[in-house]
Amino acid sequence: MTIQVGDSIPAVKIMQATAEGPKEVSTEELFAGKTVVLFGVPGAFTPTCSAKHLPGFVTQAAALKAKGVDMIACMSVNDAFVMRAWGKDQGIVDEVTLLADGSAALTKAMGLELDLTARGLGVRSQRFALVAKDGKVTHIGVEAAGAFEVSKAEAILAVL
Repeated sequence: MTIQVGDSIPAVKIMQATAEGPKEVSTEELFAGKTVVLFGVPGAFTPTCSAKHLPGFVTQAAALKAKGVDMIACMSVNDAFVMRAWGKDQGIVDEVTLLADGSAALTKAMGLELDLTARGLGVRSQRFALVAKDGKVTHIGVEAAGAFEVSKAEAILAVL
């Protein structure tokens, strides 16, 4: 079942891409006591993710933080090395925290997996964005296949 408003972010350990290398972090650590925007993308270096989704949150980072967001995080079913390389490619400094859900543990725990095995891509994340306050989901937008409306930065700004 897909995570809903009012649900808690599942307790899972994932990897954070940092300048020093991969760092294991727990979702409890990431979300406790904070307002977090978490958006998920099907893959790093993919067209919409690289051209629109991640850049939109980078561009809107100051506006989101002005509305009380403590952290903006991008999650993908990629490893931390790929996420770090993507962050470098995109010129990310510290606007967005890059999270690697390499085994799709968090993605599956939230019911947001997308099976693209038939297309040679394996299990990925659906395109989504959510807002969580102290670990509880207050808003979630999950895209229909091929769409890019409810998970973009401007849509999240509108609900804050």
